[in-house]
Amino acid sequence: MTPVNRFSMIAIALAALGTSISAASAETWWQASHPRRAEVNERLAYQNDRIDRGVADGRITPYEARRLHAEDRIIRHEERFMAGFNGGHISGAEQRALNQQENAVSRQIGR
Repeated sequence: MTPVNRFSMIAIALAALGTSISAASAETWWQASHPRRAEVNERLAYQNDRIDRGVADGRITPYEARRLHAEDRIIRHEERFMAGFNGGHISGAEQRALNQQENAVSRQIGR
């Protein structure tokens, strides 16, 4: 086998592997917009907007904003992690747990 053919075979194998991995991890529209997930993610988006407005009007320092955004990212990551175990959606108990975390961040934004 010539080096060019070997390289072509490796490139084709890697491309096929990458395609199968991305297809397996992709979510359907229903999974990504499941009502419980949608509610959690809408709250996170609204909180991020509140943080940005707080920085713009001087109520929140840039340092506090970075910390609050980091907490929101952790909640979003946890939501995605939970959904990965439940066929793309979260249970009511998981939603309540995420909402409690969001409530804590919301109180911090309001202070």
